[in-house]
Amino acid sequence: MRYFLDTEFNGFCGELISIALVPEDDAFAPFYAAIAIDQPTDWVRVHALPVLGIEPRPRDAVRDLFAAYLMNDPAPLLVADWPEDIALAARLLITGPGYMKPVRSLRFELVDPDIIGPGVPSAVPHNALHDAVALRATVLAWEARMAR
Repeated sequence: MRYFLDTEFNGFCGELISIALVPEDDAFAPFYAAIAIDQPTDWVRVHALPVLGIEPRPRDAVRDLFAAYLMNDPAPLLVADWPEDIALAARLLITGPGYMKPVRSLRFELVDPDIIGPGVPSAVPHNALHDAVALRATVLAWEARMAR
């Protein structure tokens, strides 16, 4: 199944703050988690942290929850609109040098929102869950237009 991925991170190429996967099929629950960080940038402190909507957890706990969520699907495809979202999702699975959480299979797809637009605005900008919902709506609307 496809899952629409979004993350929030602490500045350009910074550490992961939150991650969301919104399934293409509404019958399945999304995944959303936040990670506690020590030194947020000023921008993150003003724009991202106030809209998290959930209590941050330790990175190891989020990693375990993320891997467990992915294990429920034999062939998940994570669709993102920014390269760093993919990098952070993949990096989250790493447990140490040469080790990672087990996943059966995992594929990524990068879409360019400037090409598939117009984008559906996020209900809560800078919240990974709401941004992933908006990405899902944008991609599905684009696919519907292309199918005509």
